[in-house]
Amino acid sequence: MLSVKVYKVGGAVRDRLLDRPVSDCDWVVVGTTPADLIARGYRPIGRDFPVFLHPETHEEYALARTERKTAPGYTGFVFQSSPEVTLEDDLRRRDLTINAMAEDPDGQLIDPYGGRGDLAAGILRHVSPAFVEDPVRLLRVARFAARMGFRVAEETLGLMREMVTGGEIDALVPERVFAELDRALGEPKPRRFFEVLHACGALEVLFPELARLYGVPQPARYHPEIDTGVHILLVLDVVAILSADRRVRFAALVHDLGKGTTPREQWPSHRGHEERSVALIHDLCDRYRVPNDYRDLAVLVARYHGHCHRALELRPGTVLKTLQGLDALRRPERLELFLLACEADARGRAGLAERPYPQAAFLTQALAAARAVEVRPLVDRGLTGEALGREIERLRIEAIAALEPHY
Repeated sequence: MLSVKVYKVGGAVRDRLLDRPVSDCDWVVVGTTPADLIARGYRPIGRDFPVFLHPETHEEYALARTERKTAPGYTGFVFQSSPEVTLEDDLRRRDLTINAMAEDPDGQLIDPYGGRGDLAAGILRHVSPAFVEDPVRLLRVARFAARMGFRVAEETLGLMREMVTGGEIDALVPERVFAELDRALGEPKPRRFFEVLHACGALEVLFPELARLYGVPQPARYHPEIDTGVHILLVLDVVAILSADRRVRFAALVHDLGKGTTPREQWPSHRGHEERSVALIHDLCDRYRVPNDYRDLAVLVARYHGHCHRALELRPGTVLKTLQGLDALRRPERLELFLLACEADARGRAGLAERPYPQAAFLTQALAAARAVEVRPLVDRGLTGEALGREIERLRIEAIAALEPHY
């Protein structure tokens, strides 16, 4: 049998150096063949290139390989694997220097492209010019920025701009765009994902609805930050603190899309932006096949966030109509998610991130009061149909009007 050398590679090495938890380990095998690994009990699972499951740990082991671009997009590659491919060859095809490190069986670091130094400096840097051949890397860099808060090296940002202007980004399929967006929304600093995409020009291509928000003014009385694009970034900062639920974060991200289509002569007012936002959310969700639960919550936040902000000023009947519009009487769990996104919007403003948001507590109380109205006694009184509905609504409005707010 051939002499086999096995190395731990990629994220497991990176995360160990960062003192972060390591969940999965990837391994590269050098100096052998698929037949040799199969003879050792490894089970092949890779379609496009040789990947095997370890017979005992069931972790993935990939043969060292190189790759060559043969067609546009991120699937247009031919992989070559042989005993002559070195570890350095394999690491060179990876996206970022911080992901192009390895450890030998004794735990010694192998770092041919300076990943450890970039980790220490907080820099995301490409390994080789071949970076531009895979458009998914553009999204991955932005997502790593959201995860780590690192800055992108200027030369890497330049390559990302080339990928946009050269049309390589157009090869991204909707499912992959949403998958990377979703993962980015779950990271500690989601705003960095959109900042990086904006810096390289990809935001305008992938998410033009968001790109249009930059430079659009808002009333300074309510928005000290004025610029709508900046407001969305501040909202993302707050929602990342309030909730780990990616549906809430998505709703907070897209709730003001309609402001990007307000006619300039109406600035800084944005009358009717709520329904314009709803239409744009549907367009975006259709384009990227966003799950229905993400879309439904986002639509509710876009349509009713203004009602939520004014909840303490609304008439009891309007409060009830808002709760009905949210379908909160039937699905009370939805109100909690809605309120988190609205609170992020209210607090996502320059200098106002810490301000209280009593509207959330009030609407929670209002829902509890409305749901506490008992229907059975009304039915026992002989009420049915429209008469029953009118009486239920009247009693719910009375219950909301009688609230003694506790917030």
